[in-house]
Amino acid sequence: MNHNEAPIIVGLDIGTTKIAVIAGRKNEFGKLEILGFGRANSNGVEHGRVLNIDQTIKAIHQALQNCFSSNPELEISEVYVGIAGQHIKSLQTRGDIVRQDPENEIQQSEIDILIENQRKTFIPAGDQIIDVISQEFYVDNIQNIKHPVGYNGVKVGANFHIITGDKNAIKNIKRAVERSNLVTKDLVLQPLASASAVMSDIDMEAGVAILDIGGGTSDLAVFYEGILKHTAVIPIGGENITLDIRKGLGVLKQQAEAMKVQFGSALADEAKANAFITIPGLKGMPAKEISVKNLAQIIQARMEDIFDFVTYHLKQVGLDGKQLNGGVILTGGGSQLKHLIQLTEYATGLNARIGLPTEHLAPNHIEELKKPMYATCLGLILKGYNDYEHQYKEFTEKYKKVEIPESLKEKDTKEENETTPETTQTVDVTQRTKKLKFWDTIGTRLKQNIIDLFKEENDKSI
Repeated sequence: MNHNEAPIIVGLDIGTTKIAVIAGRKNEFGKLEILGFGRANSNGVEHGRVLNIDQTIKAIHQALQNCFSSNPELEISEVYVGIAGQHIKSLQTRGDIVRQDPENEIQQSEIDILIENQRKTFIPAGDQIIDVISQEFYVDNIQNIKHPVGYNGVKVGANFHIITGDKNAIKNIKRAVERSNLVTKDLVLQPLASASAVMSDIDMEAGVAILDIGGGTSDLAVFYEGILKHTAVIPIGGENITLDIRKGLGVLKQQAEAMKVQFGSALADEAKANAFITIPGLKGMPAKEISVKNLAQIIQARMEDIFDFVTYHLKQVGLDGKQLNGGVILTGGGSQLKHLIQLTEYATGLNARIGLPTEHLAPNHIEELKKPMYATCLGLILKGYNDYEHQYKEFTEKYKKVEIPESLKEKDTKEENETTPETTQTVDVTQRTKKLKFWDTIGTRLKQNIIDLFKEENDKSI
């Protein structure tokens, strides 16, 4: 790929708590240079699902405006959009075809037909197939083939992972993007986007579970022996923890969120029993003292619920115990809770670490962009570049010289481990390896993408 001809790819993450827009381009070393970044508080989205289109549009406009403010030279018309939510489901299927010309080697066109046939799989009314991802192929009696093109045989088949979603939920996302004067280049399952941003090829081979803890849901993607084995949406996220704190401690939602971020811990045993947070009283009422240990107990209980789901799903696909040598990679905004790694290891019996989206990010960017909450957005850009490099989609945009704005460049040259966070007992919370071929491994070149499925004859642009 010639860096001087590469398009600018834009990822749009429509989440329950935030809308993020990131524009990036690969440099000559194959790393992402961020050319624009904007975010806004999300409104109109609940548990990853767009419910109020007008409020979602306003939030997208605000995120776009902030992105343009970071770099006025940017022009954004097409975006890769993440999709998640409780309506997302998955199922396993198996299919094969008898070859018409068994004397010759298997061609890619035959694999395309095999994959396309899976779109005829029966699913509940009102749902729509989002993606068909091939797993292990087989040719006659030869099993566990990753790439069957070039093999010879009478019959070729495969196991498939089919991802479905609610048709109306998908249309709402499409409408919100279109009415924001943008074109949806593709819809991408958020846990797969996050995984591509934080995983290495070694992780995929060793076997790993990616847990993206978002605001409305937690998304799980499980990889084993280089194959996507399972995806799931867990109906609990950071917003649920905040609401539990609000109800359990009798505080405002804004105060609950601030306490969770600043003083929250996923392990009650690690919280100091004699530490308290002072909450100013409302309208002349006396201040309230909140125990840090009580706060941690509420957080731990809800996080354990999430890990119960994770353990259940791993058992469903036979990958509990020591089979996932890569352990659990935590990402998303909720992964930043203190002592979450320890709780994860205790609850799952697997090693755990925080997945930062720095695997493909060019050096010298601001720390904000390196946070796990932006893994999905950066993964969407990577998906766009995979489409560009393999000519899966047309990119007609001419190269435009856009430099990394100074506001997105790292100014402090100190190492991360040299910074020491402030510690306070009382606060007024009312004021404040080698290049990864991820998409090559799990992606499939389909003749018809999800956007085409919803082009109706009477659709009108609004």
